[in-house]
Amino acid sequence: MEGLLNYLLDMLNLPKVGLSAIFLISLVSATLLPLGSEPAVFAYIKLKPDMFWPVLAVATLGNTLGGIIDWWMGYGAKLALLRYRLRRSHRKHGHAHAQAASPSPPAGKAPLGKRYVRWMRLRGAPILLLSWLPGIGDPLCTLAGWLRISFWPSVCYMAVGKFLRYLVTTSALLWVPDDFWRGLGQLF
Repeated sequence: MEGLLNYLLDMLNLPKVGLSAIFLISLVSATLLPLGSEPAVFAYIKLKPDMFWPVLAVATLGNTLGGIIDWWMGYGAKLALLRYRLRRSHRKHGHAHAQAASPSPPAGKAPLGKRYVRWMRLRGAPILLLSWLPGIGDPLCTLAGWLRISFWPSVCYMAVGKFLRYLVTTSALLWVPDDFWRGLGQLF
């Protein structure tokens, strides 16, 4: 992954360490690719402490744009599924026949996926404050698009959540003395 990132930075003529690299790493890490941007943000701020707020702003912008890409991927996937089902129902000679052919859900408790979707619809855009969480944040953004949760409120909640994550994690890492990190490195 590091080789690919170096290749992309060289190809785009971006500096190895700079705000453009922070933006790119934050953008890519907010899509469905498993890449963390916090180490890059922390390292850059450690090298240039006077750039604390600009780095947080750039990282938040990149990460939020990645969340927007996830939202649109979910929205596009839902539209593609609806178009597919519409074409399929037209091939089966009418909408009524297609509905009769679909099985009815069993009575009782809804499956976990359906309960999760119902929970997400009930909470709406504010749930995207959690879009920074590893493992579930990116799928939350995608599901918001799938469920067609309002776009601009979703973007605002994503941005606030992602900014607070960078602020808290970077501040906490900066407050921990360097001797702790060196000692931790010597253990491994």
